Amino acid sequence: MERLEHRACFGGWQDVYRHRSEVLGCDMTVGVYFPPQAERGSCPVLYWLSGLTCNEQNFITKAGAQRYAAEHGIILVAPDTSPRGEGVANDDAYDLGQGAGFYVDATREPWAKHYRMYDYIVEELPAWVEADSAASDVRAISGHSMGGHGALVIALRNPGRYRSVSAFSPIVAPSQVPWGEKAFAAYLGDDREAWKQYDAVELVKGVREKLPLLVDQGDADEFLATQLKPELLRAACDAAGHPLELRMQPGYDHSYYFIASFIGDHIAHHAKALRA
Repeated sequence: MERLEHRACFGGWQDVYRHRSEVLGCDMTVGVYFPPQAERGSCPVLYWLSGLTCNEQNFITKAGAQRYAAEHGIILVAPDTSPRGEGVANDDAYDLGQGAGFYVDATREPWAKHYRMYDYIVEELPAWVEADSAASDVRAISGHSMGGHGALVIALRNPGRYRSVSAFSPIVAPSQVPWGEKAFAAYLGDDREAWKQYDAVELVKGVREKLPLLVDQGDADEFLATQLKPELLRAACDAAGHPLELRMQPGYDHSYYFIASFIGDHIAHHAKALRA
């Protein structure tokens, strides 16, 4: 493990680390914010999953989340969005390959060797984070766009592992929109049944744990009608009796201006569950 950045921030420290991932077969960079409370004892952890084209820097530099994490005593962990480096498969398009891992475990070549972001987020990353005495095993998960998809899917598939989940502008039904169809066909193949394990709308139909979902979506989002379709999640949750708070925010788009405007609400939502 190598610490790349160490910056004072709201009484705590914003760090960036590089560590070797055996699951992904490459080095990964991860942003970790330690609130001031971490100096006195272990703190719960909120895992943040970013969207297409992002790495660990987008959230830690644009969201303004550290202020709220410091208030509530929460560690923030923001990993990169895909494996990267020499020998890691890639594509010229922005929505496939490096920067576009989609939080799935790929089964098709050339992706299967490195693109195992689901296992990395669920198992390897928390084991690495929680080896530090500052971090407890009390967890929450959140994300934006592709990362919102990842957060919802991971929480729904792992009952009891997370105290809370939220998402900004998530791809709620990747099996039904162009971004998801392209990525899933490449990473998982043409069997649409295999896609359902990474589709929040499909998963809500049969989950045992009714973990409440908090979703914020801007109504001026340029991807709302074509890629995001939050109405599909609302319908699935209504049919399954699954708790969902879907907040349509007037005038907001898909950017980090939107995330920065409501990240305080989300961290307060997670803090309540993490301290329960």
